[in-house]
Amino acid sequence: MGGTGPVEEALAALPLVDHHCHGVVTSDPTVRRFESLLTEGEAWPGFSAFDSPVGVAVRRHCAPLLDLPRHAPPEEYLARRAELGAAEVNRRMLSAAGTEVFCVDTGYAPDRLTTPAELARAAGGGAVAHEVVRLEGVAEAVAAAGVEPDEYAGTFLAAAREAVAAPGVVAVKSVAAYRTGFDLDPARPSPAEVAAAARRWLARGGRLTDPVLVRHVLWTAVDLGLPLQLHTGFGDNDIRLHRADPARLTDWLHLTAGTIPVLLLHCWPYQRQAAYLAAVFEQVYLDVGLTLHHVGPGRAGAVLAEAMEITPFRKLLYSSDAYGVAEFFRLGALAFRQGLAALLRERVDADELSLPDALRIARWAGRDNACRVYRFSDTT
Repeated sequence: MGGTGPVEEALAALPLVDHHCHGVVTSDPTVRRFESLLTEGEAWPGFSAFDSPVGVAVRRHCAPLLDLPRHAPPEEYLARRAELGAAEVNRRMLSAAGTEVFCVDTGYAPDRLTTPAELARAAGGGAVAHEVVRLEGVAEAVAAAGVEPDEYAGTFLAAAREAVAAPGVVAVKSVAAYRTGFDLDPARPSPAEVAAAARRWLARGGRLTDPVLVRHVLWTAVDLGLPLQLHTGFGDNDIRLHRADPARLTDWLHLTAGTIPVLLLHCWPYQRQAAYLAAVFEQVYLDVGLTLHHVGPGRAGAVLAEAMEITPFRKLLYSSDAYGVAEFFRLGALAFRQGLAALLRERVDADELSLPDALRIARWAGRDNACRVYRFSDTT
């Protein structure tokens, strides 16, 4: 880590709880596929995805884990990666992340990915993994299996309850930001509205994008009683970024106050809006995962600083949102530890924060806040 001192040492040694991530690929990706996994879209014809903030961060901070010098050229990096094989690369990157608990979204897997258990085994050190159920996937499975429109609501709720009753499930997730954005009527839809919307959707087919049914997903999450993770802000090109501003959820958050914890995932560039929501709604929490490895350790502190301007310290969590390549687990953890340490040390040096307070905030953000929200015990 950059700099030395008690805050840096505490964060370097802290076992993290990664409250939102995905699996990693189990086979060796082609060069093109690896480069596409470095982006939130596809590989860019004519130039390399390594020529980006996340690309240079991989070469700087992940190359030494492959026995290469810092800043190794992309072709040398990829050749060494292929030589070691996916299993060994995954083991090295995941163990270097220093994560003890993973909460894994299993609802998006265009690639063959590790299961939560496989991810934890690759990390070693007694790491454990839990599962996050993506509710739109449950709804689409109900539709694919065949259901009458008038029976859709009950069948979906039963399927969701069955999914969250599986061992190891600790939360649900919605990708409403991708499907409709957050410009939704905040009220719970009536049974008649849901049946009519289901009739339209089942006749049309395809992904769940009906605004009434997406709203129904959010209210079903309330009924399930588990923490709800909501993707907000930065994502792949399927999203309309201006419609993924979490501040657009304000009316819905008013209606759901006192029910379930709502975890705003990633948030960039809306981390300040998310911080406002965390400050004024008791049920709202946030992280700036995904962003951290895309900006790299060099800029992670700036993103965290904006997120922490008004966020209550018991409301900030750590996530990597790593998907596909294990390098993102390494980079996300490193960026979080370095960025938060620098931020807290600066405030201690300015006598705006005591050292004991800085150490408590570091532990809360990296581990304890997630343990409290998801009700993990010390043994998780």
